Amino acid sequence: MDKAVKTLEAADIAVVLKMLPHRYPFLMVDRVIDIRGDQHGIGIKNVTINEPHFQGHFPENPVFPGVLMIEGMAQTAGVLCIATSATLRSRQVFFLTIDKAKFRKPVLPGDTLEYHMTRIARRRNMWWFRGEAKVDGQTVAEAEVGAMISDA
Repeated sequence: MDKAVKTLEAADIAVVLKMLPHRYPFLMVDRVIDIRGDQHGIGIKNVTINEPHFQGHFPENPVFPGVLMIEGMAQTAGVLCIATSATLRSRQVFFLTIDKAKFRKPVLPGDTLEYHMTRIARRRNMWWFRGEAKVDGQTVAEAEVGAMISDA
């Protein structure tokens, strides 16, 4: 394994863009910190009012869509999986499962979302993670997600 991969502790937006195929407006993580291989990491998403989904969700009461929090969890987990590979290049990441999703509190423009992801299982090119989305230390959503990494 490449020495740089072993010591990767954080991924700023430039590194995230090299690792994930997602682009604006569907990139749901700005950086990943506290990376511990594919075991754990925290994705950071700064929620801003100029994001396109707020035009319709909801114009008079903007709320960050729960499904996009799940996507942010999965993208954070994708960075963790790719961070353990020999090269930090973009790969296809496909959902396998979404389980035990719960939404606790609304997330609003101006909030900073933290996606706390912890690996619960791995088999070949498939990973499963438990995630908690937090704002100011309070859990706003949680889920278990499974994904497959592919070169195709």
